[in-house]
Amino acid sequence: MKNWFRHTIYIFSENPVSIFAVILFLLYVTMALVGHWLVPYDPYLTNTDIALQPPSVSHWFGTDHLGRDVFSRVVIATRMDLGIAFSAVALSALVGCTLGSLAGYFGGWADQIIGRFTDIVMAFPLFVLAMGLVAAMGNTVENIIYATALINIPFYIRVSRSEVSVRRNLPYVQAALQSGNSHFRALAMHIFPNTLPPLMVQLSLNSGWAILNAAGLSFIGLGVKPPEAEWGIMVAEGANYMISGEWWLVLFPGLVLMMAVFFFNLLGDSLRDIVDPLRRT
Repeated sequence: MKNWFRHTIYIFSENPVSIFAVILFLLYVTMALVGHWLVPYDPYLTNTDIALQPPSVSHWFGTDHLGRDVFSRVVIATRMDLGIAFSAVALSALVGCTLGSLAGYFGGWADQIIGRFTDIVMAFPLFVLAMGLVAAMGNTVENIIYATALINIPFYIRVSRSEVSVRRNLPYVQAALQSGNSHFRALAMHIFPNTLPPLMVQLSLNSGWAILNAAGLSFIGLGVKPPEAEWGIMVAEGANYMISGEWWLVLFPGLVLMMAVFFFNLLGDSLRDIVDPLRRT
């Protein structure tokens, strides 16, 4: 554990931009976990007497058309968006890595079936496919997670399959098999851990895509339902007031959304270096 911690510090010291990304990540996680205790106002309390007020000392991000505090809603929305992203990415990574590893290691009919499934899913525009799935199943949070996970599964299948197929005949794998390990144990304990570096990059990128996908579905009315606080809904509601000059309704939720995708993209390379055995000091 001490060596792993020292290695992590060394990796981040090489790339100061990643330190900034980690700080942003911790800030967002903090908002998601304890944000409901930190916000100054009830994010769902309406008060039309103070509707559409610009940013001020009492309302840092202004108020929306129903008089709700925009800052409080932006903070509370972090739990919803990160929850959808983490759940969808975890589900897609679990299924995709399992299927891709089996296809890359055993080949044959399993590889053919899994490969055709991947081709079918990726033949559709992924966001349009997510729209169709949510429209068919209903726009609940669970269905948004399932749809987002499904459109991301092919990426993990392809990465896992290519990495496993390259490593399955390497000497250390053959040595593990000759030592009495079963094929499944060799795959799980010796091959898969060495495929983690590129998967870390994919995990990081997919987290940003999942947030954008959830926000995009909410923006067009197929995501989380109002009055739930969610970045995409807030941007969609604020877009109606841009022409009359209420710019803060779109700016602040959009900026927080952009920064979330930004730090996830930055974290990928550092996470790859942390789990890469060739970079261990």
